[in-house]
Amino acid sequence: MTTAAVDRRGAGRILPLSLLYAGSGMTSLAFEVLWARMLSLQFGISIFGVVVTVAAFRGGLGLGSLLGTRWRRWRPLRVFALLEGGVALYALALPFLLGFTGDRLDAIAPDVGLTGWYVLQGAALLLLILVPATAMGLGFPLVLRAVAGETRALGRIYGANACGAAVGALLPLWLLPAYGWAAAIHLVAAIGLLVALGALALSGRLDGEGAGDDSAFAVSGRVIPRATLLIYGGLGAAAIMLEVGWTRLFGMVLMRTEYVLAVILAVYLCGIGLGSLLARHMTGRVWFTVLPLVAASCTLAGLRLLPGVSAVLETHTFASLGASLLAEAALLAALTLPVTLALGAWLPLLNARFGAGPQHGAVLYGVNSTGAALGALVAGFVLIPLVGSTMTVVVAGLLLFVCGMIWSAHRAAWLALIPLLGLALPLGEFPPLHRMLPDSYTGSRDLYRYEDAVTITHVVGQADGQRVLLTDLQRMDASTEPAAVELQKNQARLPLLLHPAPGSVLFLGLGTGISAAGSLPYPALERTAVELSRGSIIAARDWFAPVNGGIAGQMDIVRDDVRRFLRVSARRYDVVIGDVFHPDLAGRSALLSVQQFELARARLNPGGVFVQWLALNQFDLESLRVVLRTFRHVFPGGVLFMDGFRLALVGFEGEAVLAIPRSRADAGAGGAADPTGGEGAWTWLGRYWGRIPVSEGPLQDEWRPVIEYRLPHARYRAEPALAAVLDWLLERRPTVEQAAAELRIGAGDFPVLERPYIAADLGLRGWLAALRGEDAESIRLIRYAYQANPRDRWISYSLADEMYAALSRSSASEDDRRRGLQAILGVRPDHAEALRALWRLERQTGDPIRAEAYLDRLRAVSPLDRDVVAEPVE
Repeated sequence: MTTAAVDRRGAGRILPLSLLYAGSGMTSLAFEVLWARMLSLQFGISIFGVVVTVAAFRGGLGLGSLLGTRWRRWRPLRVFALLEGGVALYALALPFLLGFTGDRLDAIAPDVGLTGWYVLQGAALLLLILVPATAMGLGFPLVLRAVAGETRALGRIYGANACGAAVGALLPLWLLPAYGWAAAIHLVAAIGLLVALGALALSGRLDGEGAGDDSAFAVSGRVIPRATLLIYGGLGAAAIMLEVGWTRLFGMVLMRTEYVLAVILAVYLCGIGLGSLLARHMTGRVWFTVLPLVAASCTLAGLRLLPGVSAVLETHTFASLGASLLAEAALLAALTLPVTLALGAWLPLLNARFGAGPQHGAVLYGVNSTGAALGALVAGFVLIPLVGSTMTVVVAGLLLFVCGMIWSAHRAAWLALIPLLGLALPLGEFPPLHRMLPDSYTGSRDLYRYEDAVTITHVVGQADGQRVLLTDLQRMDASTEPAAVELQKNQARLPLLLHPAPGSVLFLGLGTGISAAGSLPYPALERTAVELSRGSIIAARDWFAPVNGGIAGQMDIVRDDVRRFLRVSARRYDVVIGDVFHPDLAGRSALLSVQQFELARARLNPGGVFVQWLALNQFDLESLRVVLRTFRHVFPGGVLFMDGFRLALVGFEGEAVLAIPRSRADAGAGGAADPTGGEGAWTWLGRYWGRIPVSEGPLQDEWRPVIEYRLPHARYRAEPALAAVLDWLLERRPTVEQAAAELRIGAGDFPVLERPYIAADLGLRGWLAALRGEDAESIRLIRYAYQANPRDRWISYSLADEMYAALSRSSASEDDRRRGLQAILGVRPDHAEALRALWRLERQTGDPIRAEAYLDRLRAVSPLDRDVVAEPVE
């Protein structure tokens, strides 16, 4: 048969096979995303599982493609159909295999430590993912064999597969919240079986036409040099390093939700697919000079533009999540498309240069995917921990240039490396926060930055001297502002008050250590904190000690994933405290799932208390109800407490006993030894919000997630979600008489409970009025609340802030201003702004003794205040 005849026959096969292989790409990526989620839940929420999953997946694709080039038998589409069907069936069986493997690993996990666990996790991932990925990789040379000697097939088929993979990356965004993980796997497997049936149907016609003729598939007397294979493997490594670095950096700028991560992956794959499809129009070897120049320069240019992009997105608002994702996808495409087009074009161009045979393309794809597997491991476990994400992107960009230029015939083009290096060197360091987020952090300075495979941790010194802990750029974990410090300490105060005799406490998350500092009034307490971020551990020890009482030296800090620790640890605790976190970020909502609450309950001693804190401004009403239902499912006797805009979900190991011991019921004199934080135990009982209500609806389940797909939508609603949440909570609060009965308050103590209970209600109504712009009503309610319970910190803070704002707006005389500021301190003796103003006033009027007294009080309240730090201590 002549070559022309082979070409004509192959041309008629390209379209149906391209569509078929696009479907295969869609199912492959959907499986990868779903498997990565399953494995991260099984082995712990960390980037480790994701990176190893990607490495195993790409390594399997490479191995399969290389093995497939050795296939010398007829009917390649029939074999491809069997492989697609086998992968679908394997996907259905994988949960059972994973459960068996997980049980074995759990049995030995306590003896191997975190590092050993990661090694075991990696081995398990390789075993579980490598087999189906290899089968997927085998499909590429088989499909190429089905088009025989058609010279244009490679680019079109590879491009169609990549574009289908882009759709597959987005598919779980619909499947998971709509049907749950198990049903999503079944649906994708069903699509895979349809692809297999389509391949069988085509095989009856195309395989019978002589497809797979060895003379058409054989290498036409030319051998791809080993150096070329090695170099193209290096390009694969650089490409996946770039993907990992971009996902980290752009995921921070765009907020790392499930939606954004899927969009980043889809845009990346779509660019590669389009590049492969366009490659047939790139004639001439000049492209081997153009592609590396474009890839490297655009990679570095994207890094230079990153602060500007972040600054624009910080201030821009969108009407809906859909509009936001479309705009962000367009922005990502503008920054990354030139690079991904180049990455996609290299394969068909190299194949045409070194023989134009399908076998060449399969070999090139195999070594590229194998290099990508190695690149994922290097990026995740070497480059990012050692030099950071920005330098990882720089290294990837320069590696693209060096590898790509080896095929260039224009040696003078190597001189471009000099300006590229000049552009790259200043980009290797992560940009300062005041450039990334100029509106939020104007005048700030970066005090500390730590990056590993888990997070990027920043400690930022603000213009007023206070410090902020940021995780992954935009997620503020804690602040040293005095009111925020007390709010964080309350996360430990309430749970410890609710236990009759706490001897041990477990903190699920450390952060700055300020929350744990609320336990310091219990000197004999055994404290343990579990924290995965090494940056947070260092920050709590070295940067937040002035406000956390040096808590890091008074507790056992375990660096581990919270879920893994709860699953494998055998120790039990009197009190377990779940810290506040951002549940809409990728992977975090599992910490509010049925499985997580069950793990926490299993770690309680008899009579133990578990408290999960929620920041209400992070929820819409329906998402909050999902979490409440989930908590009540595990803790049927669960109750609620309110502290400002934070909600405490309280569960008990056995029967609920809501009685604060008499030894602490009358506490509240203030001072470091006061377990109530100076408010008194009755104030805390006044924040009781009743039992968790019964409701119908979905639970937050690891395998059928809900809230991480709902919460991103809540940001774009016209009416603030917090107002609806507070309304709903107020409607369901029990009467004071009902609360007294549930709290087992006797008739003699009822009046002592009634005033703080009513004050908490009035305070919340006042804050709700402020949210709705009803300032006069808000002030009126806050004043009534203060009269009912002046010891309530949040009510007195609100009143003091209102008094200070009114005084600042007035043109009062010096004496009237002094009396006004002293009145504020009468309401809130630790009001930092009033203390600072009085210190300055007395210093200006020439009374150094009074000025020094106010400075000492300010120093005690706010040790990191700019004025306190600048003023020497005598």
